[in-house]
Amino acid sequence: MTDAVRLDDLAQPRFSVEAQQILDMMATLAPDCPLDADALHARAAADTGLTDFGPEDYRERLDVYLAALREIDGLHAAGAVNFYAQLLQLLKNRLLFSDLLSRHPDIDDIELVPPIVIAGLPRTGTTHLHNLLAAAPTFRTMPYWESVEPFPLPQEAGLEPDPRRVRMDVGVGVINTVMPYFPLMHEMTTDHVHEEIQLLANDFSTMLFETLADVPRWRDYYQAHDQTRHYAYLARQLKAMQFLRGGRRWLLKSPQHLEQVPVLDRVFPDSIVVFTHRDPVPVALSMIAMITYSARMHRSPVPVPQIARYWVDRLDQMLAALVRDRDTIGPERSIDVRFDDFMADELGVAERVYALAGEPFTEPVRGAVADYLSDHQRGRLGNVETSYEMFGLAEDSLRARFASYLERFLG
Repeated sequence: MTDAVRLDDLAQPRFSVEAQQILDMMATLAPDCPLDADALHARAAADTGLTDFGPEDYRERLDVYLAALREIDGLHAAGAVNFYAQLLQLLKNRLLFSDLLSRHPDIDDIELVPPIVIAGLPRTGTTHLHNLLAAAPTFRTMPYWESVEPFPLPQEAGLEPDPRRVRMDVGVGVINTVMPYFPLMHEMTTDHVHEEIQLLANDFSTMLFETLADVPRWRDYYQAHDQTRHYAYLARQLKAMQFLRGGRRWLLKSPQHLEQVPVLDRVFPDSIVVFTHRDPVPVALSMIAMITYSARMHRSPVPVPQIARYWVDRLDQMLAALVRDRDTIGPERSIDVRFDDFMADELGVAERVYALAGEPFTEPVRGAVADYLSDHQRGRLGNVETSYEMFGLAEDSLRARFASYLERFLG
């Protein structure tokens, strides 16, 4: 067993020579990458040759997020460039999506088969279950590269190798160089199965933005607005992606769904939902480690205790919402899976999900799942050590915060 890695530079990040060179190179681009809505729109239009961004309501959300980013203490030049690049891609995705719909209006005639949706906090087995269920060709999933660039540039359509994959290879290389321990917490590869929360970002209404930066202004705005129309925008994108690359039935996954169960049920009626559960106390420590470590991509110093308090509050809100709304979806369309039970019988859990979804768990399916499991042993890349002291937290107070969830689902 590999010794756990101790992250002793969360507050004051240290970088390898290669990582610092990447950050310095990115910083040189900062004058041409302002966190400004007009500049971002102009660049997106120039890069694509398109001008229709779709429904205009997203602009207010973008403005709120940009204001929140500009408020970050210690935002460094490379971080600003990173955010600029991410937002530019989202705007380009909107342009390409609108263009695709204008050329193929029949996309809206596609009927989505009720998807299978995994809803659980990070570190509760969601990623493992997602990839395990995706091992067989039963379900339509999106690889990381497709989630970031779901719609090809017109001039790149049909090219092999797909330039979107090539760009993601470069992006993953940057992530692994600047944050070499991130794969121990959440492995990211060009082709791994990714979350549709990335698609929700194309409508600039998603919890994803909170994980990318400490943006309380954005959180308050996001929580004050019903998310139904944004989930509808997601559903429309899923139809377009099926149109482009096929697929019969989507397998989705995101922690965001925990506090959006009624919205999920409204937009995806008859969906099959798998709720994953694990003691939220160590889950909180693990998630906070991941978020504070990745904060080095955009700021220095990193206010570790401040970010930790934010996420304890946020997880408390998410779990309280789940306790309140869990029964919105009845037992005929949902199951609750405890982490320990999942780890003890991974194949059995997969078979239960298939049965609930009405999909045959054939021998080829069983073999594909078994092959995936043999190649993806838990902790094979190593682990990151966490402690309450790292984040200025105490176990007793955390358990008190999560008491209602613990009693309901793990009691």
